[in-house]
Formats: sequence, structure tokens, C-alpha cells
Amino acid sequence: MKIKLGIPKGSLENATIDLFRRAGYNLTTSSRSYYPAIDDPEIECMLIRAQEMPRYVEDGVLDAGLTGSDWVAECNARVETVADLIYAKQSFGKVRWVLAAPEASSFRSPRDLEGKVIATELVNTTNRFLASRGVRAKVEFSWGATEVKPPDLADAIVEVTETGSSLRANKLRILDTVIESNTQLIANVYCWRDDWKRRKLEDVRMLRRRCWHPSWRCCRL
Repeated sequence: MKIKLGIPKGSLENATIDLFRRAGYNLTTSSRSYYPAIDDPEIECMLIRAQEMPRYVEDGVLDAGLTGSDWVAECNARVETVADLIYAKQSFGKVRWVLAAPEASSFRSPRDLEGKVIATELVNTTNRFLASRGVRAKVEFSWGATEVKPPDLADAIVEVTETGSSLRANKLRILDTVIESNTQLIANVYCWRDDWKRRKLEDVRMLRRRCWHPSWRCCRL
């Protein structure tokens, strides 16, 4: 029996691989393969985009995977949270999805965007945020390079940030925080009910505790 584990491809990939290595696993990737090798015969890894991970775990294509809590919320995925792992691409803290607009604009709060166009990858979460503020705006899906869209292609954006440097470089002002996010180890609900698979995932979680070091605060379980 094996655990099918999703490793996030993209911005979290290197940090995740480093985390596994610090936890005692030898995890290696190849530029030509989506199936990383791991020195545990009971784990089978697959590289999957973090945005898609919750859906594949919920559907049982994967038993478990690492992704952001933001994408779990965006997909409204029914999964089990096995562990919260506080690490990101550049830092060891949480990231924020923020509502931002051009510095030269008159926008100062979400209410100023009534009837305006907002570009983001996080469409569902943004719509829920706006509804909670009583704001009606057109939220468009962005395929990337979201920071360059205001003011010509959108009035504002919702984008993820760790330091805010990219937003400042593109002369964007943060108006509000939409959601905070951290990396999570999530599991399929039926996988979590399977005694063997649950024990295996708990072993993975316990091994990750060993990677904690005062100079590398990646995990808070």
C-alpha cells in the first residue's frame, strides 16, 4: 500500500523539497518528470500546481498534498487538515492576499471600488470578501502578471504578497487584506478514515517536527 502525495509545483516547490529533506526524506526532482523520487517505498509523489491540489485531494486522485489554505478556501474543498506548515516561497511566515489599487488613483478602501473591475486568481474568495463589505464589483480571473493590469485592464487587483515589494515596484497601494494563508498538509476525508493511511500521514507529520530548528522556523504543528 502507498500514500499518493501531491507536492506543490511552482513557487512552493523548492521550499517544500527542502522541508522534506530537513525532515529526513531524500526527495529529488527532475525537470523532465512530474513524479519526484523519494526514499520511502510507502510514498508516491506527484508534482501538482497548488491551485489544483485541493480538488485532486478532495476527489481522491491524491491521498494527500501540500497546498495553501487560500486554495482550499477558494475551491471550498472538503478535505482534512493534517498540519499547518508556516513557510512560503521567500519567508517562514504567512502570506497575504491583498486588495490593491494604483497609488495615483482615488481609491482608499474597498467601498471605493463599487462597480469597478478587479483582477485576481482568487475569484471566489474575492467575491465573498466584497460581499462581506457590501461592495458590488466585477471580479475577473487573471492568468498571471496581475500587478500590471491597473489602471488600463482593471481598476484594482487582489494579489498575494509576502513583503509587498512587487506591489510597491508597480506603484500599487494596499487597501485591505482579503485573506491570510499558510501552507497546509491536507488529506482526502476517506483516506483519513483508513487506519494505515492515517498512521502513515501522522508519521510524516511527526517526522516534520524534527526539522524544526531555531534558525529555520518552518513548522508550527
